[in-house]
Amino acid sequence: MISPVAWVRDRLGERRAALVLLAVLLALAVVPLVVMPAARCEVFGSGCRTPAPEKRADPVAAQKAPTPLEVATGGSYVALGDSYSAGVGAEASVADQNPLDRCHRTSKAYYHEVSKAFAFAKGTSFWACSGATTADVLKGRGGEPPQLGRIGADTSLVTMSIGGNDVGFSKVLAGCVVRLPWSKGCTGQGEEIAGRMAELRRSLPDLVGKITARAPDARVILMGYPKAFSEVSGVGRDNLTVSDQRWLNARAYDLGRLIQQAAAEADARKVSGHRHGSVEFVDAYGAFAGHEVGSKDAYMNGLTVNLSALEAEPRSYHPTVAGQHALAQLFIGQVKKGPGRPLS
Repeated sequence: MISPVAWVRDRLGERRAALVLLAVLLALAVVPLVVMPAARCEVFGSGCRTPAPEKRADPVAAQKAPTPLEVATGGSYVALGDSYSAGVGAEASVADQNPLDRCHRTSKAYYHEVSKAFAFAKGTSFWACSGATTADVLKGRGGEPPQLGRIGADTSLVTMSIGGNDVGFSKVLAGCVVRLPWSKGCTGQGEEIAGRMAELRRSLPDLVGKITARAPDARVILMGYPKAFSEVSGVGRDNLTVSDQRWLNARAYDLGRLIQQAAAEADARKVSGHRHGSVEFVDAYGAFAGHEVGSKDAYMNGLTVNLSALEAEPRSYHPTVAGQHALAQLFIGQVKKGPGRPLS
């Protein structure tokens, strides 16, 4: 049997057969390199191509947290709380002094400035009530329905001052000023205040928990209380010594720290549970610095006493119109700033 090579040599001649054989060998060497670039890259180190980068979704962009302002304004704004939030002491019109208004909400309360500072998707409402305690927010006061019922799943911002009535500040102030033979004076009331503070440490976290349950996506901003006194002698006609003023300021400071702690603990529970919203604290203790009672341009009203009830009148030691403006600026700043952590 004649081999293929011999057959080609016989047919084409030896020289032509050699050329054909060379062409075949070259073809066999080139084809694998063309059709198998990966093998050529691995063996010869040439023809290697850098693969196009794979397009992937940016997980950071896809999960970008909303801004604090977006969270706060995505629903409705509701102002809750006591007389400091209602605006008692900042009466600026005849309507503000309406005796039939059981909650004494005034036209210059900080709520009005906050509500106008931002565009809330679902509107705003004002339900703070003078004299309210933590229990009143839950159950109602003076025929008013519970403030808690004013918020819901579409609430995105809640502001509130609460706690001053729980510790009985109006009676404490009256006891400091009205020095009757049977009264305990000012610092003699320390034990009673301590007991009320202990109660508030239990009732305030419970209230905050109920608020966050009803408005789970909201930013809840709690306010402390301003330092009221300038700690100088001769504070108007209030009969308060410098030591009395310092003691009263210290009690306001203590109350602020209690509220701050309750807010921090509630917010920590939200973080640990990976829940929406936040609980924040606005420190108003120094909001009236240089404008305390006894200063030339006070942001706080002085004392008027109801002797029959041995209590300070409602407007006593409450913010003036200028004081409410100062508080509004604190809230507006906090709404913009946020809790200092990402909001989901």
